[in-house]
Amino acid sequence: MRLLHFFPSLLVIGCALAAVPAQSQPEPAPPSAPLVLAGGTVVDVTAWGNSARDITGAIVVIRDGRITDVGLPDQVSIPKDARIIDCAGKFLVPGLIDGYAGMNSQAQANANLYMGVTTVVARADSEHGFIDTGAQPTPHIYPIDTIGVTDNWSLLARRPEWVSKLREGAHPVELNPQDTARQMVDTARIGTRVLILTAHLTAANSQWIIARAREMGLSTYGDFVSTPDRVGDEAGVDALVQMDHYNLGAIPDELQRPLVDDPDGPSADTAYDYSERIPPTDARLRNYAHFLAAHHAALMPAFSLYYVELPGHRNLWQEPAASLLDPGRMFHPTDPSTGEMVFPLPAWSRHLPATAQHWMEADLQKKAGQSALRLWHINQTIFSAFPHYLAGSGADAMGTMPGISLHTELELLVRLGLSPREALAAATNNYSLQFGWNELGLIAPGRRADILVVDADPTINIWNARRISAVILDGELLDRSSLLHLGR
Repeated sequence: MRLLHFFPSLLVIGCALAAVPAQSQPEPAPPSAPLVLAGGTVVDVTAWGNSARDITGAIVVIRDGRITDVGLPDQVSIPKDARIIDCAGKFLVPGLIDGYAGMNSQAQANANLYMGVTTVVARADSEHGFIDTGAQPTPHIYPIDTIGVTDNWSLLARRPEWVSKLREGAHPVELNPQDTARQMVDTARIGTRVLILTAHLTAANSQWIIARAREMGLSTYGDFVSTPDRVGDEAGVDALVQMDHYNLGAIPDELQRPLVDDPDGPSADTAYDYSERIPPTDARLRNYAHFLAAHHAALMPAFSLYYVELPGHRNLWQEPAASLLDPGRMFHPTDPSTGEMVFPLPAWSRHLPATAQHWMEADLQKKAGQSALRLWHINQTIFSAFPHYLAGSGADAMGTMPGISLHTELELLVRLGLSPREALAAATNNYSLQFGWNELGLIAPGRRADILVVDADPTINIWNARRISAVILDGELLDRSSLLHLGR
């Protein structure tokens, strides 16, 4: 890719200005020259990835951070003062969206941008830390907040008027309806885009929250335990998150009922163990899969949280963007030398011979792999009913890495059975379709100019989505190589 030099015929500067009295306000700064991407193929990610109306040899015009025109050269004129990037032979993809991740440092911001993630739907919790809103440059951050329960990590938890209300104690407890309604208003005021309904919310409160959130234009994620997944889905929750959580919807009623009073104790352990061991051919699971496909919620499996336990994984520390990350600041990272998950042994095992310790570690690794495969096979059955999907990595927990793991998520979605185009849609325009976020997700007039220029067709092989030659954020071309040199 090359940035063409400015020909005199393409750059027109200055015009006659009317006389202005000395006392008037200073002249506003002239608008920046438009940016044009010329000659590339605009990849179509509409219709959940089921449309393939790519535009080859397209002209994309960007002004003031927005896309203004997209079309063939005989349809779109290049402005005379434009800066032009020659994209011939390349492919243009909307900036990627990670729908479930942390974003707690400049290092994570840089890693995301380097890998083409231009929007992060970010959660603050004990695994991901607090959201860093001061990073620069940064992906767009769409905050997630918990709702209706006490939570020390809520985006409101450190505000004086909420400290006592949200203090968690030994276990989260539900807020009363008045406090929940006020929390929704206050968190929306600070920019929250998504409300996540967590384990301790009971069904009646979940139903009310989902309905009220829809009225307020807030999206909802369901990470249900006390509330049955079927109830949340019927109420209109927008997404069900994490493949090892939403499969609770397939458990029998006699295991679901105790979860109202015991969402994180022995009853929950029993329910999770059952849900993980459901045979993929079980009629209850197949019925649940068809239920999911027939209702509103999209699935956000966060397969990447199990990536290092599934066959065929690689050492993600060998990725260039991983050089930005400090394993000491990550929640359960993999071993940088091997890329494998480390399983801490109990203290008493230190008195055992080294061979016995190695055997225990290998046994834990084997059991983790078996668990991941069981969940994978369950999700293959769920996929067979063709629900809608959204891409979220879960980074940076359990071996996941900002930016890098969204690409492993795309790989795993394709391995599950989505086409490469459908997987790209899951990380782009599906968010527009599912949540009404019509400012992003497409290379189309009116959308935000977050665009990736890639060297090969990602609809043929999803690996090509990693072959990024340029990242454009808010209409500005980033110096991608400099993103790897944090603080230098």
